Amino acid sequence: MTTQHSTVSEVMTRDVVTVRPDTSFKEITSVLSSHGISAVPVADEDGAPVGLVSEADLLRKQAEQPEKYGGQGAPPGWPHEKAKARAENAAGLMTTPVATAHADWSVTEAARAMDRHHVKRLVVVDETDHIIGIVSRPDLLRVFLRPDEEIRQEIRDDVLEEMLRLGGQEVQVQVHDGVVTLRGEVEKRSTAQIAERLAKGVDGVVTVRPMIDYTVDDMATRDKP
Repeated sequence: MTTQHSTVSEVMTRDVVTVRPDTSFKEITSVLSSHGISAVPVADEDGAPVGLVSEADLLRKQAEQPEKYGGQGAPPGWPHEKAKARAENAAGLMTTPVATAHADWSVTEAARAMDRHHVKRLVVVDETDHIIGIVSRPDLLRVFLRPDEEIRQEIRDDVLEEMLRLGGQEVQVQVHDGVVTLRGEVEKRSTAQIAERLAKGVDGVVTVRPMIDYTVDDMATRDKP
């Protein structure tokens, strides 16, 4: 068995509620409230995502409302924000284009996509671009709830023994609150570096503290300019 990242399919929400572009403002508010969610994908007639409406999009209308007894509303914002404040349905409220992911992506790929697009969630689509799920930041962070002993066993069994052919006497693994400490001695410096890199890739690892000595510096020539 080799070490693998959790995939989006393992952490995503599958029972996805969607709305249509012509769904009214009030209907969208009701959908969010009744399902206890903070955003809803907008799908076309074929089930493909065309946008996403979040609570933030809906709140723009409230922010633009004048205060009671003649007070002024919020100052004008960017044109697209003002347009959303005037919108009556999903087509006018939604944010486009919608950031998507695929079910076979690793949680790392999904996290990078969220960071790249500056979004809190990704709509998961299949090979035909149909919506099959949604994955959010809390879903991706779930891997860090993994027990320390489970992390330790994967690093010891899959990384050190199976992939690097190292025994328990050469490198010992300790894990506390997701922080991995590798102690021991190997023959080559490159082996020590590979062990550190592979351990960092195990789901649930917060960071790796490498304390592995080596007898041969096989990286010396590579370090030279």
